Amino acid sequence: MATRTDKGILLAEELLVWLRQNSVIIPAIDVVERTCAEAMAGGDKIVFQTLNALLTPAHRDALDSLLESSDNQPSRLTWLLQPPGKINGKNVLQHLDRLSSIESLALPEGIDRTIHQNRLLKLAREGRKMSSRDLTRFSAARRHAILVCVLEEARATLTDEVIELHERMLNSLFSKAKRTQAERLQQTGKLIQSKLRQYIDVGQALSEARDSGGDPWLAIENILPWPEFVASLEETRHLARKNNFDPLHIITEKYSTLRKYAPRMLSALQLVATPTAQPLADALVVIKDMYRKQSRKVPATAPLEFIPESWRRVVITPAGIDRQYYEFCALSELKGALRSGDIWVKGSRRYKNFDDYLIPEGDFDKLTPALPLPVSADYHEYIASRMTLLQSRLEEVNAMAALGELPDVEISDKGVKVSPLDNCVPAQVSPLAELVYCMLPRPKITEILDEVNSWTTFTRHFSHIKNDITRPDTRLLLTTILADGINLGLTKMAEACPGSTKSSLEDIQAWYIRDETYSAALAELVNAQGKRPLAAFWGDGTTSSSDGQNFRTGSSGRYAGQVNPKYGQESGRQFYTHISDQYSPFYTCIISRVRDSTHVLDGLLYHESDLEIREHYTDTAGFTDHVFALMHLLGFAFCPRIVSVHRGPY
Repeated sequence: MATRTDKGILLAEELLVWLRQNSVIIPAIDVVERTCAEAMAGGDKIVFQTLNALLTPAHRDALDSLLESSDNQPSRLTWLLQPPGKINGKNVLQHLDRLSSIESLALPEGIDRTIHQNRLLKLAREGRKMSSRDLTRFSAARRHAILVCVLEEARATLTDEVIELHERMLNSLFSKAKRTQAERLQQTGKLIQSKLRQYIDVGQALSEARDSGGDPWLAIENILPWPEFVASLEETRHLARKNNFDPLHIITEKYSTLRKYAPRMLSALQLVATPTAQPLADALVVIKDMYRKQSRKVPATAPLEFIPESWRRVVITPAGIDRQYYEFCALSELKGALRSGDIWVKGSRRYKNFDDYLIPEGDFDKLTPALPLPVSADYHEYIASRMTLLQSRLEEVNAMAALGELPDVEISDKGVKVSPLDNCVPAQVSPLAELVYCMLPRPKITEILDEVNSWTTFTRHFSHIKNDITRPDTRLLLTTILADGINLGLTKMAEACPGSTKSSLEDIQAWYIRDETYSAALAELVNAQGKRPLAAFWGDGTTSSSDGQNFRTGSSGRYAGQVNPKYGQESGRQFYTHISDQYSPFYTCIISRVRDSTHVLDGLLYHESDLEIREHYTDTAGFTDHVFALMHLLGFAFCPRIVSVHRGPY
């Protein structure tokens, strides 16, 4: 157990279970504590030995060299852990250099799977928080074990970030092509109008000449001299080029940007495809060989099945396969294949094989008898039962609609009409609410934090990342939490709070405040609120809803240059929050770059509170067919508010 986790409370619980199962009298608490402490120390030793056993002396020397620095330059480890930065080919190449540096260490294959994933992630987080100087003070076994965990996590992170940079680069290139096309069209708009009017006049003159039997050439020259007419034809031919109307014909103007990093990216990523995406994978192999051999032409045998119809007219030309368009098309299709799971990347965390997310088949077979599924595991049997139910429900709704018996809904040839909800709150409540609010005291937010902590002790969840020890003095901890909550920043918070310094707040933020500590503390607050009798007046805690809020920021951060489909490219952060019917926000995450529906299930599955949500509401942004299907399989009733149902939600 101690090799899987170093949390003392879990070890103590496991020890007590073992003592009871073996009919051993439970000893005093200090004996339990000492036993768990020895187990934790022994577990650490086993983990360090397991990781070091696979390392050669050359590996250890290479790991130690990562901590060296000279001439006031950061260590190589610090360089390896740098974020990707802005969207450009230089930053993609730098990230590929980092990935190549980790690969050059040639760490033993599968070393990350020799210890439990929890311990690997914990050691990796510890290592990221420490400076190179701090790591050099550890024993060789511990230092090398931590560095291995940091590098294995960094390898997966770098792989994901290289793919993400590529996606952002393509999005940027296509956006620029669309803007260029729009600008060119705008610049030539007046000229196009004049040419249209000119050819209307010419056409009218020719029509009149034919009707009257006149000379057509003279009719044209009466509009404009013949040399000007010939020159006008050439100008019109230039205006009618496809480049002016289709951004796809402009994209290759930025081919050099793609060519700068694409060869190294394809060489660095180990792509594996499903049968559906095999033609695309074969095309990427062809492109990789072209880069290696410095070929200028695409082989006639290159795969073409993956090319969508919109690309075919530019990729396949009378002269053969256009190389630039072929590369652009393949790399663009790779982006979609990675997102759909048709292609996965070895060593990636985000783009790994879909089967890796599932319970292994052998383990599933063992679990099924002990934990029977509430639905049939046979696909045909399950679908048949659902189709039968769907048919009966449709017939029931159809009969009620024909008789006008559907509550608050009218279905006719004109469509579906839903009656608006009535306001269930009496008008007299508003004056009373204002009166009550005026009677409430106006305490400082720091006093509220202290008082709530005295009721719930939520600060006990903010433990040190290394030893799980909490701070006895909560003043600086609450100050740091407040700085996060009001987005003031540690520098301004330190200036505003006597007795605190920026360095002390940074130390607390680095070692005590993490996503998991915030989640545990939030669960503590939600549970405490749910136990209050007043909460039951609003609901029983089985219904929830979720929505996103966008907050503008004054500067760009890690995801600068990315575009949110709804809010555009302006700097901002979108917080997606799940709220129960007791008005407790039991789950929150940042989703600045994706649609709300991507994270609807996260809040229902990963919150740590005692709430048992059975029914969930969202707006249109929280709805997709996939969410509907998964909600049913997971046992949740899903109630989205879908705007413009007749047009579809997408």
